[in-house]
Amino acid sequence: MRASLVGTRPASAVDAAAFRARFPALAQTAHLASCSLGARSVDLDAAMEAMLADMASEGAPWGRFEDQVTEARGRFASLIGARPQQVAVVPNASVGAYQIASTIDWSRRPRLVTSRVEFPSLGHVWLAQQHNGADITFTASPDEQAQHLDERTALVSVPLVDYRDARRWPVRHIADRAHALGARVIVDAYQAVGVQPVDVTELGCDFLVAGSMKYLLGLPGVAFLYVKSPELVDRTPVLTGWFGRVNPFSFTPDQLDFPPEARKFETGTPAVPACYAAAAGLRLISSLDLVNVRDHVLGLSMLATDQLTAAGERVQAAPPGQRGAHIAIKDRDPVRLAAFLARRRVIASPRGDLLRLSFHFYNDTADVEAACAAIAAYRAQRPESNIHPTPR
Repeated sequence: MRASLVGTRPASAVDAAAFRARFPALAQTAHLASCSLGARSVDLDAAMEAMLADMASEGAPWGRFEDQVTEARGRFASLIGARPQQVAVVPNASVGAYQIASTIDWSRRPRLVTSRVEFPSLGHVWLAQQHNGADITFTASPDEQAQHLDERTALVSVPLVDYRDARRWPVRHIADRAHALGARVIVDAYQAVGVQPVDVTELGCDFLVAGSMKYLLGLPGVAFLYVKSPELVDRTPVLTGWFGRVNPFSFTPDQLDFPPEARKFETGTPAVPACYAAAAGLRLISSLDLVNVRDHVLGLSMLATDQLTAAGERVQAAPPGQRGAHIAIKDRDPVRLAAFLARRRVIASPRGDLLRLSFHFYNDTADVEAACAAIAAYRAQRPESNIHPTPR
């Protein structure tokens, strides 16, 4: 039985203003880059201080370090409606994806179906499996992805929310189709966890990867791999380490055993500071009603879309009913635009030909106003920078 139900309101759920107060820098800065790195909280600072205090008091506090890993694992499992035994702590989503891909026998079912909006890191992991016999198919849309599934398909890779357009994909529909054909499904939930309810049972996925540094308000260095049935893999992992043993503290270098749970996909010593940060960020997220968070974020993104479109910006955004936590605008030099905004204390995230503006529960309408005003000031200085402005 699960410890909690995803999407239910915590007894002590906080409102947006109280949540924002946990992020003091937001009094002077509009942080609209959570799709890249979450804002710094007092809880993150306290976690780093706690780690240093543990080191000062105990010298080598490995027991306390392990407690942070255990807490982060358990809190992430609860967040997505899983059991801790179904979650592996990995360095990043790429390693999590590799751990799954490398355990598949591609000689039996060689096809891996993914999409062109896959984050490149995962797409590159899939392409690297070609030397093991994988046949990689890239698709452009959910409908096309479903159409390419057949009895030769071993794995389907689906973003829950894609990183460019923040479009929510119909994971359950694709998963049902894949399972009917005997294929398994891995979901990249990096752009979703922390700002919308995520339940692996509702998604119907076999695997899910996500990390702590974006909407989960942690630091780079820790990600999580959900495995529905850790015992049902074609092969044991090739990439491994002492944390992937039945008993890591047996210290037996001549014995390679794997636990019957998701820990079999873990490798070496995790990034301890990132584990402290991940546990702190997940504690913050657990205080929220994620249905309210999703509604709050959608309201801000719609306000920003309306104001930017009215100002002549070319806004790239999914329809409200399919939208994740960010929108984007087209620009000739998004890196330069982001630097201009940063000097005005508006933090955004450039990607390719887009400048992404992402929203969390700690953002408010003043952040939207600040971003729109700063972008307008940039256009006034550099009118040639806009790409195909929307007619006013």
